Amino acid sequence: MCAAPNAAGISQEKRGVALNSVAAAVAITSLKIVVGISTASLGVLSEAAHSGLDLIAALVTFFSVRVSDKPADANHQYGHGKIENFSAFIETGLLVLTTFWIVYEAIERLVSSGSHIHPTALAFIVMGLSMAVDTWRSRALRRIARKYDSQALEADALHFRTDIWSSGVVIGGLALVKAAQVTGRAWLGKADAIAALFVAGVILYVSSRLARQTIDALLDAISPNVRARMIQAVFEVDGVLDVERARIRRAGNRYFADITVALARNLTFQRSEQISESVTSAVHAVLPECDVVVHSVARAARAESIFDRIRAVAARHNVAVHDVTVQQVDGRVHVEQHLELNEQLRLKEAHDYATRLESEIRASVPEIDSILTHIESEPATIETGEEVAARADLETRFRRIALALPEILDVHDFSFRRVGDRFYLACHATMADDLPLSRVHDLQTDLESRFKQAAPQVFRVLIHPEPRTDNRR
Repeated sequence: MCAAPNAAGISQEKRGVALNSVAAAVAITSLKIVVGISTASLGVLSEAAHSGLDLIAALVTFFSVRVSDKPADANHQYGHGKIENFSAFIETGLLVLTTFWIVYEAIERLVSSGSHIHPTALAFIVMGLSMAVDTWRSRALRRIARKYDSQALEADALHFRTDIWSSGVVIGGLALVKAAQVTGRAWLGKADAIAALFVAGVILYVSSRLARQTIDALLDAISPNVRARMIQAVFEVDGVLDVERARIRRAGNRYFADITVALARNLTFQRSEQISESVTSAVHAVLPECDVVVHSVARAARAESIFDRIRAVAARHNVAVHDVTVQQVDGRVHVEQHLELNEQLRLKEAHDYATRLESEIRASVPEIDSILTHIESEPATIETGEEVAARADLETRFRRIALALPEILDVHDFSFRRVGDRFYLACHATMADDLPLSRVHDLQTDLESRFKQAAPQVFRVLIHPEPRTDNRR
């Protein structure tokens, strides 16, 4: 497999084709000027003027591609790609000036009879050679322009493709002038000026197309279709509630996208980051290698429950609540919750904090009539303890207690630890695969309570539930 070209190789290839275009423009322009003056053909002279401006444009393009590939720096944080768009804008102005001069001269010759054209074999040879050279360099420029998405090279390629047609028209005009001299039909002598007007029309058409492209690029305009495709791709990312803003700008062959997406306000920071990465991948599917910045804002989900809204308020304060229960009694909603706070807090500080949190929850969920908060200490230190040898007597007692609950199929993997003067017990409990999680929690709570009653020396019991299919004992 061939390796992808590096930045230096890309720049060298672009500069090489631009420099070849400059050399070809010098040769063709010089020949057209000599032939146009010797034949007094306005068509050839208009083509010489057109080629002269193409030479200037080719020079501008050559220098612009040299600058545009420079990396971003402190003063040009989006890179130097806009120089290509600016060079295309300069080409547009030069082409319009050329058009005005050609139209003026053509009208002068049409209304007067003082011009004498001398079509020679050299004129036909030079114009034919011009068509061949323009065909070669337009294809070379177009190939590299499409390969690296260069607007400056694409503008040059477009110019030279139209030059092929305009050169053909000039050849036709010279042929008609020659026919007028042979047949004596004077009206055919106006064909050269008419051919020049056609060339001016071609130049004006090219200029209008290029003007739209360059002005759009300089004003950061973007195709509505591209933006719509990008927004649709982002909408399809799992977890995105809405796309609140989507902006795209182009500098040379580089695209930059700023996306603001709405995410559920109760998401974790890690999940938000995962969604942001998925949004970036979705944008790259539409605009490969685009520089993407994703900004996320917290919003309430459309199907947010009262539990989600309570936890969202707690998340704003960076605290955790659990065991949230909601009861509706006589049409009034009551909430009970466990709030985890730093164990270093004093009771007055913790109570004041809980009171403020309850007030904010009521403001956010106005249907709540009362809130009762159980304050728990959130450990802030790592306790040191020791493993305790297996206690066969306790294991036997606990298995007998578990068998009293039919839904507990098995208890195993007992472990005992002592931390300070406290005794900890942990074990695994096997239950049916399809048991609802709410029932699992009730069974764990019941089993923990029974264990503590049977062994008061146990400070804490932790039971890990396992489905039957995952029990590998």
